Amino acid sequence: MRILVAPDKFKGSLTANEVCLAVENGVHLIDSSIEVIKHPLADGGEGTLEILQNYFKLETISVLVKNPLFKDITASYKISKNTAYIEMSNASGLQLLEKNEQNCFYTTTFGTGELILDAIKRGFKNIILFIGGSATNDAGIGMAAALGYEFCNSKGEKISPIGKELLNIAEIKRNHLKIDVNTINFTVVCDVKNPLFGINGAAYTYGSQKGASTQEIELLDQGLQNFSNKVEKYLHTSVSTIKGAGAAGGLGAGAVCFLNATIKSGIDFVIEQTRLKEHLKKGIDLIITGEGSVDKQTIHGKVIKGISDIAQENNIPFYIISGIAKDRELVEENLKPSAISTIVDLNVPVEEAVKNADFYVSLITSNIIKSIKKANK
Repeated sequence: MRILVAPDKFKGSLTANEVCLAVENGVHLIDSSIEVIKHPLADGGEGTLEILQNYFKLETISVLVKNPLFKDITASYKISKNTAYIEMSNASGLQLLEKNEQNCFYTTTFGTGELILDAIKRGFKNIILFIGGSATNDAGIGMAAALGYEFCNSKGEKISPIGKELLNIAEIKRNHLKIDVNTINFTVVCDVKNPLFGINGAAYTYGSQKGASTQEIELLDQGLQNFSNKVEKYLHTSVSTIKGAGAAGGLGAGAVCFLNATIKSGIDFVIEQTRLKEHLKKGIDLIITGEGSVDKQTIHGKVIKGISDIAQENNIPFYIISGIAKDRELVEENLKPSAISTIVDLNVPVEEAVKNADFYVSLITSNIIKSIKKANK
């Protein structure tokens, strides 16, 4: 029997590698003869480069940039041959700010633009931008400002490239660009498909998680609409209906209109880059996947969705292991796993579940293997 183990991380508890090891341990507790193929994954959000590092060699470049509040920090990105891999969260991520500093009404992606500019100055012609985990809702105007774009209000004054100022953009200038976007291939990797604005847009979906008040979220959404209108007027690009435009506070849209980038599904990109499907050539009897929390977001571009697609295409049964499961019926109906098993189902206190998640993942795995063996008798 050959089992493919391909999970995401359990955020705040286990890395994807640690989940793989816990599952392997659980399998071998029941049957040491079962072959376990460990293939940790990510969905294009923060931590994706850590996963890619498992599959091919990446070098690290460190740069002094601005954090989401324009304070100096050292951020890094990865390089391989002629490609630079940049996680926007390293320069513009929510984890860079204290809780009392988090408010996407006032934050910027300027530091992300500085990382991009550094990579271009070093001669990289392919830039992969991972845009999960942002602290921002500036539609990428901070990133663009670092690259030489200018944003002016109705008085012709340059505005600060933060979320609050989106509503005040009257003109977009590109007279002083520091790059030629036509000579560089930009790919944006993200794990959501939200539009730029509206009830499912960047501000209304994620603004509160990034510290914005109800009133600020309304203003941010209006700002994103204004941004869309001005982009169409001055850059002749329509971003209002692009899937993923609302990712990372609108950076998805910003990357398209400022960098001429192509947006790709995070999990599809990672599956392709890590050559997961090559395991199928030798035959796989079962797939085990998982993430910390399963919910309605799981069915849209997350690791488990990618695994579900592969499992169904190849008629392979797959199991989901997670810390907690919300919207269970919705996930079961859409992704069709053989079962969803959670640590919470074991009646374990949350603190204990987080602290000893590896033990409980192993336990759940052992129970899965036992049930399969019993059914096959």
